Amino acid sequence: MTARCVMVLGTTSGAGKSWLTTALCRWYARQGLKVAPFKAQNMSNNARVVAGGEIGSAQYFQALAARAVPDVRMNPLLLKPEHDTHSQVVLMGQVDAELSRMAWRGRSASVWPVIAQALDELRAENDVVVIEGAGSPAEINLHDSDIVNMRVALHCNARCLLVTDIDRGGAFAHLYGTWALLPEAERALIGGFVLNKFRGDATLLAPAPQMLQDMTGVPTVATLPMWWQHGLPEEDGVFDDRARSSGAVSKTIAVIAYPRISNLDEFQPLKNIPGVRLVWARTPADCAGADWIILPGSKHTSGDLAWLRAQGLDAAVAAHAAQGRAVLGICGGLQMLGEALIDPHGIDGNAPGLGLLPLVTVFEQAKTVQRTQTLFGNVAGAWQALSGTPVQGYEIHHGQTAQHPAMAAAGNVAQAVLPGGLGWQNNTGNVLGCYLHGLFEDPAVLQALFGAATPTLDSVFDGLADYIDAHFAPSVIPDLIRDP
Repeated sequence: MTARCVMVLGTTSGAGKSWLTTALCRWYARQGLKVAPFKAQNMSNNARVVAGGEIGSAQYFQALAARAVPDVRMNPLLLKPEHDTHSQVVLMGQVDAELSRMAWRGRSASVWPVIAQALDELRAENDVVVIEGAGSPAEINLHDSDIVNMRVALHCNARCLLVTDIDRGGAFAHLYGTWALLPEAERALIGGFVLNKFRGDATLLAPAPQMLQDMTGVPTVATLPMWWQHGLPEEDGVFDDRARSSGAVSKTIAVIAYPRISNLDEFQPLKNIPGVRLVWARTPADCAGADWIILPGSKHTSGDLAWLRAQGLDAAVAAHAAQGRAVLGICGGLQMLGEALIDPHGIDGNAPGLGLLPLVTVFEQAKTVQRTQTLFGNVAGAWQALSGTPVQGYEIHHGQTAQHPAMAAAGNVAQAVLPGGLGWQNNTGNVLGCYLHGLFEDPAVLQALFGAATPTLDSVFDGLADYIDAHFAPSVIPDLIRDP
């Protein structure tokens, strides 16, 4: 095993683990080191397609930050919530139906050997492995079945940072309480505390960091100021609800935020376009005045469609479309725009659609998971700018969508705008549906729709690395990978 392992733990979900891990990946890669990210288990409906299947989006971006090829070993276990008490289990990139039915603690025992092997292989192939924990390492009810936090750290003798969100309040209690709940052998791996999302005068923190160090022996190695627009998508389905734009608003885009929204990270580039205001819509009032309404992907299409109807959002979307305004459905959103969802295998559920496209979706047992490169054909109306635009993205779906036979026979035919059943449009041209995720991450699509480019991912990753370089205490980051 050649790699040094650095691990980012958090006092809570949303503390800043994912972006700090990403920043460290780029920082070490810029030193000429061979770097790989790792997260043993990720619970998220934000996923990306890589060789061998799918992994959590955070590890995909971390791999790119590390200048590495994304690999299923970087996130060997992915849990994709479908209901409050059930998740689809993806092991080494592939859905595992047996594990999906298994109880949590039984599952942990079954998957740990696979997780350990994936990590060991990455250690053997790299100079540094930057590991992200999950939630908090001090979830004492789950400690015996832990496969993602301190069991991983002990397995590879990782040097650990513990990060907390000071903007929430109670940061020093969070840090001390987390440290205190860990067994002594695990405490010994904590090398530094990180205060994230700080607003104000950092000198006012004294004497708390020194008091905390006196009690724990662990120094506070960084105080990171609040940074709203670092450009990296939020992780784990947590998104910034604040509606805002850069400059005067010229276009308002409302994205329907149903409970099982998936792949919401693909909308991050819209936040970076001057004049675009992005709104997460949960009520009809949130859609009022929107230029576009987007129905995003869903991990449970029929369930989210029922929720949408219960909120009255079906009527809001229909009224918006009736006024000739632009509607876009992506993956599950495309399926909702059709006439019906048909589920012969119990994959998702049967349901009537919104009826804005004369299409029908049938859920199949086989799951389509692939990267796709294609070309828009003739596109009319509100989406005409996409005509002839090359596009690349990714597909993750069970449903297969086609023309509604009876409606087509009666002359109501959807216009195919992407080959192979990937994209459809209504006759008036304002309603568009497609299976491709990642449209707004494609520079050609952004240029066609907005005449604008957004910062490249490389520039975002370099900005993150510069940020931690400026705010960590000197030598802390290189010391994490030096011999003790």
